[in-house]
Amino acid sequence: MIKFFLMVNKQGQTRLSKYYEHVEINKRTLLETEVIKSCLSRSNEQCSFIEFKDFKLIYRQYAALFIVVGVNDTENEMAIYEFIHNFVEVLDEYFSRVSELDVSFFKAVSQVFLSSWQIQARPDQVLVLALEDDPTSV
Repeated sequence: MIKFFLMVNKQGQTRLSKYYEHVEINKRTLLETEVIKSCLSRSNEQCSFIEFKDFKLIYRQYAALFIVVGVNDTENEMAIYEFIHNFVEVLDEYFSRVSELDVSFFKAVSQVFLSSWQIQARPDQVLVLALEDDPTSV
């Protein structure tokens, strides 16, 4: 099970975070700091899977962005590793070469995207469509 999803730049600044389990705000900051430090301190030759406290970290680097996913011990690491790559491919379809600026833009609409709404985005406009079966849609 996925516990959290982070997008971080090389300077260690969190650009996007989504938690799938409740974590208090002050503990999130501490957790993100430790997770980022663990991932950024590793070389390119080292494995992208890290045993961290009571869960695993799976990360991939794309240019200046790191995508980190925290999962429980029973999760398949390779499946999550491929999930990260597929996520970046989807972003590339929308933004044509994902950059940190695109992630900042994406963060503005991420709550909609990550809460099972459908987004169709172009650089000049953003159109958000609620799924038909979503009871909260207007």
